[in-house]
Amino acid sequence: MAPLLREALDRQGHHAVAVSVRALGREDAFARPTGQVPADGGSAADGSAVPVHLYGRHAIVGPRTTPAEGDRPASPCAHCLARRWQAVRSVALREALELGGPTHEAGPSPHAFGFAADALAALVAHAHGRPGKGPFPDVHLMDLEKLDVRRYPLVADPQCPVCSRPAPDTPEAAAVTLAPAPKHAEGTFRIRGIDAYDIEVAAFANPVCGALGPSVVHDVSSTSTSATIGCFSMRSGDYLRETFWGGHAGSFAVSARIGVLEGLERYAGMRARGKRTAVTGTFEELGPRAVDPRTVGLYSEAFHEANPHVTPFAVDRPLPWVWGYSLRDRAPRLVPEVLTYYHSPGLENRFVQESSNGCASGGSPEEALYFGLMEVVERDAFLLTWYARQPLPEIDPATSSRATTRHMVDRLAMYGYRARFFDARISFPIPVVAAVAERVDGGLGRLCFGAGAGLDPESALDAALCEIATDAVNLRGRTERDEVRLRGMAADFDKVTALHDHPLVYGIPEMAAHAEFLLGGQTGTLRPVAGLRWPDASGAGVSPDLRDDLERCVSAVVDAGFDVVVVDQTLPEQRLLGLYTFSVLVPGLLPIDFGWSRQRALTMPRLRTALREAGLRDRDLLAPDLNPAPHPFP
Repeated sequence: MAPLLREALDRQGHHAVAVSVRALGREDAFARPTGQVPADGGSAADGSAVPVHLYGRHAIVGPRTTPAEGDRPASPCAHCLARRWQAVRSVALREALELGGPTHEAGPSPHAFGFAADALAALVAHAHGRPGKGPFPDVHLMDLEKLDVRRYPLVADPQCPVCSRPAPDTPEAAAVTLAPAPKHAEGTFRIRGIDAYDIEVAAFANPVCGALGPSVVHDVSSTSTSATIGCFSMRSGDYLRETFWGGHAGSFAVSARIGVLEGLERYAGMRARGKRTAVTGTFEELGPRAVDPRTVGLYSEAFHEANPHVTPFAVDRPLPWVWGYSLRDRAPRLVPEVLTYYHSPGLENRFVQESSNGCASGGSPEEALYFGLMEVVERDAFLLTWYARQPLPEIDPATSSRATTRHMVDRLAMYGYRARFFDARISFPIPVVAAVAERVDGGLGRLCFGAGAGLDPESALDAALCEIATDAVNLRGRTERDEVRLRGMAADFDKVTALHDHPLVYGIPEMAAHAEFLLGGQTGTLRPVAGLRWPDASGAGVSPDLRDDLERCVSAVVDAGFDVVVVDQTLPEQRLLGLYTFSVLVPGLLPIDFGWSRQRALTMPRLRTALREAGLRDRDLLAPDLNPAPHPFP
């Protein structure tokens, strides 16, 4: 096709238009060493030629690369496109490219003929005259059989070995200085609304180069929210790990934008893509500058005996570390990379498998840190409640001041679910709400759980309600379709191995017995939502400035004897959108794990002592006191 395209360009008078043609799917685009020039000689990377990529009957034109200028980074290069394209291919093709060997053409292309070359030349000339603009420039897909053309925005790959420029990870760069962060509206903890972000969903979900996968699906079967779902895959050793993201709002358009934010948050937290980590050492060597992994929880000896491929942590074991920052001590702290980037390369370094717990995004560092801390506090409280089988005061949702909350509770009732809410504050005065959607007839899809935390009790309850409102109405069908496997889990908890197993097994009616401590025997008057309010010294529940709210919550955690260590995970593409992502780690609080054999919470001192310290029990817990069933957190 390359000679035909050159001839067509010259015939159309575009003699000065340079073009580089290469095939996609011939080699693993993720395997190119850093700094290696692409197969087209680099012309596509410096913007002097229009890249054309060919695969089957498709030709992809672009991107036109523009150099960095001032604070604006360089636009994505041709190798970014190759990596993004490969990331959204089928599992079979990716397995062949990434685990197999190089490929070659099966024969001459049936699409290399003059008329197709003429059409492609016209598209190349159009792209040459319109270099990429904006944060995510366009590429164009031409179907060489139908000759139709579609446009797709391309997001630069932050790990592209040709054009990315990751920042060095240093203690100076890890420092966090909290700044004023006025909220954009009363009753919110965001500095701007979702519509204020220039999010083009197609840049992140498209079948050619979607940064977060090939598509976003509208869940038209959902009867409670206009839910959207997307998924991207990332190689972890010999397998491709699927990561799902989504949004749950009142319209599909808003849900898709929320879903993109969630997808970027998860993409940012899985690997250090925007920075270049450099510290390797043992905990013994690093000393007080480092977070002690033992305070974050380790697996039991029985787990390591059953899983000898997972090497346990040892103080003299060399590990990779990243720089974080202690909000308590106002000083840099080293954090094991696997505790903050939970799918970082190097399976041999994963002495535990962390999750996205504590990772959050926002329009400012203060916003991201607030929501990350709320997530850590919320899940610690939920796990304490569940594993300690701690009864909680029940909240009356009818006392909510938000009509949308009351209406959603009524909507769930219409579909056969009673929404129940509980005051889950244990160690901190920060409002925490545990939520349960309970199928009133006791059938399949029996229980669905969620939780929320925040300084505003209404917002905490709304967050918990949002989780159960979306999941509960689908739980019955999911339980019916997977009943045999789920009943096997209910009979043998060792079969609970994955994230989705935890909430789904509670669709089996018999599992409700393990939640009887919470749902049964409730007596007394229900607590009003406003009863969870935690006023500050002035009597105000919240501040108009999010920085004040964050500092107040950090102080509550620190006053209880804990540190708050944060790591900036922000991606370059998030910075272009005015977004930040941080991981928040509170050593000593219970971490959430998925898989019954991986429950670090069961081995941690806090599970035994926290309820006594909070005045809820008269002694530390013993092994017989603990819930024998896996947590149901989604």
